[in-house]
Amino acid sequence: MAEGGKNIFETGLEANAANFQPQTPLSFLDWAAGVYAENTAVVHGERKFTYREFAGRCRRLASALNKRGIGVGDTVSVMAPNSPPMLEAHYGVPMSGAVLNALNFRLDSGGIAFILGHGEAKALITDREFSPVIKGALSQLDSPITVIDIDDPYADGGEFLGETDYEALLAEGDADYQWTPPADEWRAITLNYTSGTTGNPKGVVYHHRGAFLNALGNALVFGLNADSIYLWTLPMFHCNGWCYTWGVTAVGGTHVCLRRIDPALIFELIGEHAVTHMCAAPIVLNMLVHAPDGAKQVLGRTVEVATGGAAPPSAVIAAMEKMGFNVTHLYGLTESFGPSTYCAAKEAWADMDPQDKAREMARQGVRYPTLFEQRVLDPETMAPVPADGETIGELMLRGNTVMKGYLKNEDTTAEAFAGGWFHTGDLGVVHPDGYVEIKDRSKDIILSGGENISSLEVEETLYRHSQVMEAAVVAKPDDKWGETPCAFVTLTPDAENVSADDIIQWCRDNLAHFKAPKEVVFGPLPKTSTGKIQKFVLRRQAKEL
Repeated sequence: MAEGGKNIFETGLEANAANFQPQTPLSFLDWAAGVYAENTAVVHGERKFTYREFAGRCRRLASALNKRGIGVGDTVSVMAPNSPPMLEAHYGVPMSGAVLNALNFRLDSGGIAFILGHGEAKALITDREFSPVIKGALSQLDSPITVIDIDDPYADGGEFLGETDYEALLAEGDADYQWTPPADEWRAITLNYTSGTTGNPKGVVYHHRGAFLNALGNALVFGLNADSIYLWTLPMFHCNGWCYTWGVTAVGGTHVCLRRIDPALIFELIGEHAVTHMCAAPIVLNMLVHAPDGAKQVLGRTVEVATGGAAPPSAVIAAMEKMGFNVTHLYGLTESFGPSTYCAAKEAWADMDPQDKAREMARQGVRYPTLFEQRVLDPETMAPVPADGETIGELMLRGNTVMKGYLKNEDTTAEAFAGGWFHTGDLGVVHPDGYVEIKDRSKDIILSGGENISSLEVEETLYRHSQVMEAAVVAKPDDKWGETPCAFVTLTPDAENVSADDIIQWCRDNLAHFKAPKEVVFGPLPKTSTGKIQKFVLRRQAKEL
């Protein structure tokens, strides 16, 4: 032991500029621009940017923002689809020292106005296609903000609302701008808002260290490399594209932009650009599965697709694999920088029956190598549940890829981090092989006659019905049982003569009878702006049946 209570490894071995630098995903762009300068970094319709050009544009954005007085502690909001300006903002805005707030372009004016005000946006960069919503939002703000228009040639209409356009803004900046890493890697890098199914959304603050680590976690888990061609079927505004905005760049891969979800266009772009990887919510996979035969194309190679946001039904996974996609199931939340858990494939699954294999793959699985710890705990005692595949607890996370907290909401932040864990609110089990399986959101579990019924288990059974395209199950009040399952079902376009009794009997044939829905309602399902089914709306409807 050395003097002063320090051990020999703590004396004269302090951190300095040579051996310690803050971790930030911004460093990936400098690396890629140096190693793959002439490789294609971004594709947007007929336009392509090399990594040299991409990096120059990002530096120009940072420089221009600084010249306009925007820097550390400021928020820059961006309302744009999956296009170069949104991708460039993931680098240029934090390079300036400011925090990026990628807006959900599916929100209404009221929702956008709340976010701009709550996040104290100093500037707004907005695609002209969304001018009607933005115009309404700006009219609700107490004070004006700087507005920059994006004049994308692929935009569908709209008007200009700002003082200049995005390309003119870049012209104000310096392509050789020298940005510096944050003094503290825990400094905020982005601000993302939750879906806000009830009340106002919460502002989730990300830090540079977490973004750096989760981007590398994506590359490791998804097998990204310099030859990867990544199609942006996932919105970049959603958890910063699950950190793939930085992860693809971290390996020098190619970003292929996609302004809007269109199954026919997705298949077309996969063929045109030899796409190797893509991410999408289960609803998008379902759209690809049920796309008209004329829109589908034979894939020239296996396309890796990662999905998350909800447990993908095994029937959807099986159908995707049949078309030539290899599905990886991810799990995560806005609060965990997107993916935190993935269903790592096992060799033994290759010889399984397709349906059995798909059920294994639909589990949430194991933690990312960049997440420190994941456990299913009893929320009352905080003790781990046994790995028996039956005992239900709450999935909890801890590590460097968990948010800083909720902006201006200390009480909710403290509640989320109670006991030194991030409480996800998702109920699950641990299987004997250590894989986690989410059974339900805590608010979605159905309590019937003293028995717990997982709405996800019933939905999984419904999706295996050949004529069911979408399904959601919620609790319906019942005088005898307390609650019973009520199923809301959207049938496939070619479905014929399917009745509620047929659906109920299918469930009784494939589930314990008490788990089968007692009532079935047909029709389209209400969804949030990010495509999640709004179960709170369905619960209200079920109470009125």
